Amino acid sequence: MGYGSYSHDAHVAISRARAEAPREQVFKQTSCHALMNPLGLTVRESRDSAAHPNSVGIIFALDVTGSMGKIPEQLAREKLPSFMKAIMDAGVPDPQILFLAVGDATCDKAPLQVGQFESSEREMDQWLTWSFLEGGGGGQNTESYELAFYLAARHTAMDCWEKRQRRGYLFLTGDEHPYPVVSRRQVQGLVGADLGEDISLKHMVEEAQRTFEPFFLIPDQGRRARCERLWRDLLGDHVLCLEDPVDTCAVAAGVVALREGSVKDLEAFAEHLKFQGDSAQRVGAVVRALTPFAATLGRDGAPAPKLAPPEPPKAGLSGHRR
Repeated sequence: MGYGSYSHDAHVAISRARAEAPREQVFKQTSCHALMNPLGLTVRESRDSAAHPNSVGIIFALDVTGSMGKIPEQLAREKLPSFMKAIMDAGVPDPQILFLAVGDATCDKAPLQVGQFESSEREMDQWLTWSFLEGGGGGQNTESYELAFYLAARHTAMDCWEKRQRRGYLFLTGDEHPYPVVSRRQVQGLVGADLGEDISLKHMVEEAQRTFEPFFLIPDQGRRARCERLWRDLLGDHVLCLEDPVDTCAVAAGVVALREGSVKDLEAFAEHLKFQGDSAQRVGAVVRALTPFAATLGRDGAPAPKLAPPEPPKAGLSGHRR
């Protein structure tokens, strides 16, 4: 998939038309949409075309349990067009977006929902708003995030990787821990694939990292304490701690801009956000969320340390004892 052209103006118009609509008018599904049901899934494809010769696959895996439902709404009502503009300005001219919806496979009716990679604003908006915001979750500080890594690793095919060895991006939003294994039983029931045995979370993350740059976005500081440590053990500096869920798209766009090298540093990205009309408060929050990751790339704006040259050895000292 991934055909069709993208219009930022048309995308903004779609979002504005529903800005004040009740959630039930934007996300109408009361169960998993038939086309997002992963049962029987083979592969979701992100492919080049004449219109999109340099496609890059980007997965937004959205936690749709009760505590996380605001982020899909923000994407649909306002933020997705600005994300698309930012990453296209960041040197990714042909992004193809796939939406996943993740819940809890131990108790939810629709714990895994899968869209298609899309290039046009209408198609990507369609998959986003077809997501069933179940609002469930088990209440035990665990959700089935490991299934997002499984889908990315074993059920996607991307020309950006196969033709250019350029990894895609996987942005996973959440505020809980993943389960420690990808359950053979759950995958059999949800997807219809036979894993043969349970697969450890660590192995599944490493498998997904072969073709994707995965990032875990924690929505605010209040929820940071309960899940950050485990995610850092898994993903290191690819864990981003936000101050408000409204910053999700801006932070994800900043990751792409910094990683692709289209902005010199965080200050340059902050200027981009200001130009788009973001408030000083929101720009500051986005910069703070991105600073640890930007530092690993040398793009946090901090001056390089000036190291004094080593002192020459003192005359008459050979460094050996007799």
